[in-house]
Amino acid sequence: MSDFLHTLPEFIGNHPWLSLLFVILLAAIIVGEIMRMMRKYKELNPAQVTLLVNREDALVVDISPYADFEKGHVPGARHVAMSQFDPENKDLAKAKDLPIVLVCKSGQTAGQAAQRLVKAGFTRVHTLRGGMYSWRQANMPMATGKR
Repeated sequence: MSDFLHTLPEFIGNHPWLSLLFVILLAAIIVGEIMRMMRKYKELNPAQVTLLVNREDALVVDISPYADFEKGHVPGARHVAMSQFDPENKDLAKAKDLPIVLVCKSGQTAGQAAQRLVKAGFTRVHTLRGGMYSWRQANMPMATGKR
């Protein structure tokens, strides 16, 4: 360990750009993790989503494009296009105290929708980590068609 500490200043002096890149990447990872820990919704894996649906009757909302929804979705999920996703919708407002799981194709869009729900006062908001890709990869049951 002491050899490493003695050669570190020499390495940094010989490779300033590489050292700078390391510091930038390390800072980006730390900031990303802090932001992930501070957000007010949780990411769940497919097994956790199944438990939440079975034990607490969670509402699953799929915000994928309709064509993707018809090809395969979580059984019992309701489809709402992201362009029509409104946290103030009267049907969604009725579920304010229920756990809500947002699902999309890859998990990115669901995170944006989750932030909108949290801003609207929903307290039990979750997303499916990895979206329908992770659901398929876990060999979970899927429904096709409109329902």
